[in-house]
Order: sequence, then C-alpha cells, then structure tokens
Amino acid sequence: MGEVLPSERTLVPTRIEPSADVSADASLGDGTSVWHLAQVREGAVLGTNCIVGRGAYVGTGVRMGDSCKLQNYALVYEPAVLEDGVFVGPAAVFTNDQYPRSIDPDGRLKRGDDWEAVGVTVRTGASIGARAVCVAPVTIGRWALVAAGSVVIADVPDFALVAGVPARRIRWVGRAGVPLEAGPDGTWTCPRTGETYIEEDDRLMEAAQ
Repeated sequence: MGEVLPSERTLVPTRIEPSADVSADASLGDGTSVWHLAQVREGAVLGTNCIVGRGAYVGTGVRMGDSCKLQNYALVYEPAVLEDGVFVGPAAVFTNDQYPRSIDPDGRLKRGDDWEAVGVTVRTGASIGARAVCVAPVTIGRWALVAAGSVVIADVPDFALVAGVPARRIRWVGRAGVPLEAGPDGTWTCPRTGETYIEEDDRLMEAAQ
C-alpha cells in the first residue's frame, strides 16, 4: 500500500479496549490498538502498529497501512484508503457522498445502497490536521500536510502544506513535516534533516541523494 516505513517498535499483540466496537470481520495487524468507544466496521483492514483513538470511526472496508494514527473522534468513511504512516488529527472527517440527501425525490428514506460511495485516498506519510474535512473524492499526496480546520476539495500534491477553506497550498514541507527553505534553481532544503528537494511545474520531488 505504498512505501514501507521502518519501525523501531517491537510488534505486540493487538489491543482492543472493552468499550470499543470492532467487527469480527475486520482485520487488525499486530501491535494495533483500538481505544475506548472507537468503532471499526466490517471488512476494514488495518496494518501493524496502528492506533485508533477514542471515539474514532473506521468505515466498512476502509484500508489502512502500517503505523497509521487516527486521533480521537476522527471519522473515516468508506471507501477511504490510508497508506503507511498516515496521521489523522482529532475530529477530522473523510466524507464519502458527493451529493448527500436523507431522502430520494419521492420522499423515501435513502439506504446505504442508494448511492455510490466515493472515497478519500491518503498517500504515505501524509498528515491531516484537527477538524479538517476532506471532501471525497480527493487524494492527499505523499508527505503532504493539511492544516487544522481546512476543507480539502481538490487533490493535494506530494509534500504540499495546504490550509484554508477551500484548502490551497501555502508552503512545501519535507518528510519531517516542517516548512522547507528555498534555495537556488528551484531547490528546497529541510532545515531539520538537510534533505533536498526539487520543484518543477508546481510539483516537488526528492533530489537524488
């Protein structure tokens, strides 16, 4: 499901708090923890060393890679896909219905199979800030950062820091998550790690190391 992230943690058995609601049809990897009042629905697949915080929701068939973190009350509706190392902040929401209605034109209550669900895809290492809303269908690029409270209605490039309503790119960030510093000839440097990046056509790529 993307790049494999190194892990310094020793895998431990899965931990599910008694108040959590985890379907018997869900698959949880070694070392994954599901905390109080969280819900993991049927067919969901979570990798190793994931954390599902208090009151968080993981929808039917959602796929999560290794070392993902869903903070308290994050809502991840199907058919979302989270690659390895994704962070979803407290009370963030991933939608799955472009044109939501409770009833159809005849006034009948709509059921789950009355619309085609669309999902949010979050690539390796990306982070979604607290109370951000990602309106499906969108893709959040590798190592991107969505600022708290933002509303994402368009795809986010790799390494982009986006903010606002609607969210727009305001900076570039590196793998460490801090804003990059501009250098000559379209190069960017991470002040924390020293890694360098190259910008071309409004896209950022790692420079050959």
